Amino acid sequence: MRADTKITRSTGRGARRRAVPMIRTVPLPVLVSGTVLAMTGAIGLWQILPGQITPTVGAGHGRGMSQVGAFDNARAGWTAEEILGHYYPGADLGQIGPTTIGVRLQAQDDATLDTFAAAGAQVAGRTIGPGDAAHLTPLPDGGANVVVTAGCDGEVLWQAATDDPFVYPVGAGAGRPADEHLTLCGGTAYRGALGVALEGESFRTVNQVDLDDYLAGVLPAEMQANWADQGAFEALRAQAIAARSYALAESRYAYAQTCDTTDCQAYPGTVKEDSRSTEAVAATTGTVLLRDGQILRSEYSAAPDGGRPADIQTFEVGPAPSELVESAPAPAVPATPAQPDLTIEALAGESVIDTEYRRIGGANSSVGEPIGPEMLLPQRAGTYRLYTNGVIVATKTLGAQVVDFSTLLQLVPDVGDQLPTTASGRPRLKMPEGNVPQAVSPGNPQGVQFPSDAEVRGEPVHGPVNPAAPGAHNGGSHGVPGVHDGE
Repeated sequence: MRADTKITRSTGRGARRRAVPMIRTVPLPVLVSGTVLAMTGAIGLWQILPGQITPTVGAGHGRGMSQVGAFDNARAGWTAEEILGHYYPGADLGQIGPTTIGVRLQAQDDATLDTFAAAGAQVAGRTIGPGDAAHLTPLPDGGANVVVTAGCDGEVLWQAATDDPFVYPVGAGAGRPADEHLTLCGGTAYRGALGVALEGESFRTVNQVDLDDYLAGVLPAEMQANWADQGAFEALRAQAIAARSYALAESRYAYAQTCDTTDCQAYPGTVKEDSRSTEAVAATTGTVLLRDGQILRSEYSAAPDGGRPADIQTFEVGPAPSELVESAPAPAVPATPAQPDLTIEALAGESVIDTEYRRIGGANSSVGEPIGPEMLLPQRAGTYRLYTNGVIVATKTLGAQVVDFSTLLQLVPDVGDQLPTTASGRPRLKMPEGNVPQAVSPGNPQGVQFPSDAEVRGEPVHGPVNPAAPGAHNGGSHGVPGVHDGE
């Protein structure tokens, strides 16, 4: 919302270009104190007399608080509450609890989300390592396709589809340290979570962030943080309350409340954060402007003539404080294994395929070493991973099981170029000792049952899994290799 006009100021030691002096309206007694605000209550700011509201002209749209006027008044000894009372006559001050806000990052429009954190991050229910990057593409069902790479441009580590299209920092809560901030590959860093959404067929990137963490980025982009050193800290406090109210009264998109440009409020992430403006945010935590009990969309500008009081009846309002949803914590981060022999329960964050591979013996099993990341089956019916001597396929119906390369080619015809040289012909897999499938005839111990097309698509199966296999029987998924109830 800040105007493009540059406002130049200096201390009394040098030249100072002043705006037209403000005409200070004589207030009624002000009964405002940050210590007496309540969740359900509100405190009236002073009223000005009828006829004293006049249109404002100057830099920016000229509606609501003038940042230049706030500077002048703060230096004259006004408090933030007095400044707000002058520019938003008839408004009340109210209090809200902790909440988050969704911000559309417009520079990211029509691009995939590519992000990492120095401390690692969380995506699709799994933890990714320090510096590993998550690449998210939105899907029509509201989820996302996730590809994780070593660094922004390194090898693919794994990929999956998820119903939760967000990347989260490794630690929950507001005020996280810098190494937990999510950084765009080739771009800036953001507090909170980063995710993707579709608007029609267009990609959108969303920053879901604690409200005060968001304001820590907004304030120094909308008002000069060094005003605190020039006797105008109260102007920063007034700006924090106005910006908090404006953001909460916004409702621009189905996937985000506001945006990051001057169409809404300037928000460049963490790049301009300043301890002086962050202190102003902290000093006003939870304080908002209200009109008739609803949060006021308190517009403001850089009007250089000091501005005039606004007619707040012309401003939009948002929800009442009681209608806001308090911040929800980020999903729990899967525990990082502390030693290689932890139980399966302790490794609940690993993929189904990883669990099955470890169960059958890992690299010492008949499938050998992994030769690629987990990949999606057609129509997102499940996932698979290639190994030197075979494949592990996982679907919702069957869980995870070992199949040979020929079966995979039936499911994913385009995978041929990825198969190892051992895939020539039709290799027979020998299951580890003690793991011969019950549904395989004792006279054919090398045979392996494969999922039917219906099972791969996730459809219910009645009767034998593989009717042509000797000894096949009715039994759903019981007796099928690699399928374990509860895993």
